[in-house]
Amino acid sequence: MTRAMHGLLATPVAASALLLGSATPAPGQSIPLDEAEVLAELNDTDGDLGFHALIDAEAWDRLTIRSPDGRVILSVRPNRSLARQGLTELFFESAEPEFDDLSPEEFFARFPKGLYTITGRTIEGDTLEGRARLSHHMPAPAGNVAVSGVALVEDLDCDEEAPLVNEPVVISWDPVTRSHPEIGTPTDARIRIERYQLVVEREEPTLLVYSVDLPGDLRTYEITVPAEFIALGEEFKYEILARARNGNQTALESCFALD
Repeated sequence: MTRAMHGLLATPVAASALLLGSATPAPGQSIPLDEAEVLAELNDTDGDLGFHALIDAEAWDRLTIRSPDGRVILSVRPNRSLARQGLTELFFESAEPEFDDLSPEEFFARFPKGLYTITGRTIEGDTLEGRARLSHHMPAPAGNVAVSGVALVEDLDCDEEAPLVNEPVVISWDPVTRSHPEIGTPTDARIRIERYQLVVEREEPTLLVYSVDLPGDLRTYEITVPAEFIALGEEFKYEILARARNGNQTALESCFALD
């Protein structure tokens, strides 16, 4: 789906984030990052995986991320006026090739689980340091998804035909309680969801987005999309994103049209 719908839960603080207040370091000591997290995002509908990272610290002019085996996977160094100004927050998403081009096994071999080390240098010359843990434990996608009582259609081509629904538009799903049975560490173990995000898009003639965040501990999920938003279009796409407490998140996408 569009970038507006993709990776929207990447920035909130997750269990993998390192949250330590900045302080003036003693001689020979480094300053801890304000925030550091790495995560994997799965689009279960399209079949692709991406690597995301979020880093926040006081103004810096150098930053490096190393994987658990010590290899540098990212090195950032602003130049000239931007280096003098300094950067503070860095968020990125990797490309997300489809599984035909990069299988889940190849993705997780490329990004091993464990502690990723982030180091940097402030514009005053002090050392920054933090760590974030990447898990291969992925949440399953939301289950029993329905729009106004119309069940989700598997392998639906939204560019061809969207299921017809009546108003009011109510999107519902069952809580995610298990890990993904096939992707990542397929143990079918219990998994804790930190939060969900529901995003509904109207793409034509211009992009409009309705989104809502929900806590991960509710027994049922049933969201009525405001009639004022539905009145703005006839066909819509939606995404349900489940974010686990380990930071990883799994998206499910589909569409509907008004009958």
